[in-house]
Amino acid sequence: MVENFKISARQFSILVILFSIGSAILVIPGIMAQEVKQDAWIAAVIGTGIGLLLVALYIAVGRMFPTKTLVEINETLFGKWLGKAVSLTLVLFSLYSTAGLLFYVGSFLTTQIMPDTPIEAIHTLFACILIMGIRLGLEPLARSAELLFPFFVFLFIVLVASIFLPPVQFKFENIQPVFETGIKPMIHAVFLFTSIFSLPLIVLLMIFPVSVNQPKAAEKKFFFGILIGGICLIIIIALTILVLGADSSARQTYPSYLVARKLNIGDFLQRIEAIMALMWIITIYFKMAFFFYATVIGLAQTLNMKDYRPLTLPLGMILVSLTLLIFPNVVQKATFDKEIWPLYASTYGLVLPILLLAVNVFRKKIHQK
Repeated sequence: MVENFKISARQFSILVILFSIGSAILVIPGIMAQEVKQDAWIAAVIGTGIGLLLVALYIAVGRMFPTKTLVEINETLFGKWLGKAVSLTLVLFSLYSTAGLLFYVGSFLTTQIMPDTPIEAIHTLFACILIMGIRLGLEPLARSAELLFPFFVFLFIVLVASIFLPPVQFKFENIQPVFETGIKPMIHAVFLFTSIFSLPLIVLLMIFPVSVNQPKAAEKKFFFGILIGGICLIIIIALTILVLGADSSARQTYPSYLVARKLNIGDFLQRIEAIMALMWIITIYFKMAFFFYATVIGLAQTLNMKDYRPLTLPLGMILVSLTLLIFPNVVQKATFDKEIWPLYASTYGLVLPILLLAVNVFRKKIHQK
């Protein structure tokens, strides 16, 4: 093992909630509104149900070898060399996902909060914080998530409650008529939602169940975490459309942030978008942290290293450079997220676990014969 730290089932559930919300809390309302307009919340409900099925799939993979990470399972089932090859592609997937999230951080902060700051400076500073967290290890990360989670819950409640305080900011007409979009756009929207919300959870098999104190309790917490994360996103999507309308939401890159900016409580408390920004920074940091953790631990285990920490700094430097190279602008990133990312995420979030289960069943039958 590269790391022997253990976390509790409760900490694991908090990590699942923060990971599943991640960047989606800001970007997914606009993406969904572009596809199915005012029916975006319905697609989110269906996508959350599919997320629960995917969690059942990941739990089944984890039960096969409860003392091994996903990288070690690959080598056990596929053999040494093929398993290492698959694991290296998984490492690249995690690194690429981290770079995409880091791009969102820089893009959001430079366009919405600090327009005069070079995006390279934000990428570098955030990457330094990311490297620091990974070098400290899994247990400190889980404890920090446990400490910050109540703040996230409080800010989320404040944001939702502010929308319902007078003067009323929303119109029920914005989500009508219901089921206006066709079946094909709805299927595509559900696929997009699932690719952002639940398919990336495959990287959590690098810590589940091998790094959790109570694996059986953690299975229930896995379902609980994805359900709570899905409910939060459903609420955010519905409120965004209620306040802005489907057309306006579809035109915005960060529509939920615009909702927070428009809030006006009694002509006294206005422009509370800092709440949304703080919520998003908390969730996206932990999503980035566990993508990067999967990258570093996965590469260390593939190379049979005893300590992963020497890899954190060079991989962090590669991460910053990769972010600047592969995502030149927001338009290119948005096109990638809609057209390529769903298939890319499905390869590892759906095809790989099904293939692992099938190979395990086949190997058992061979041994029985």
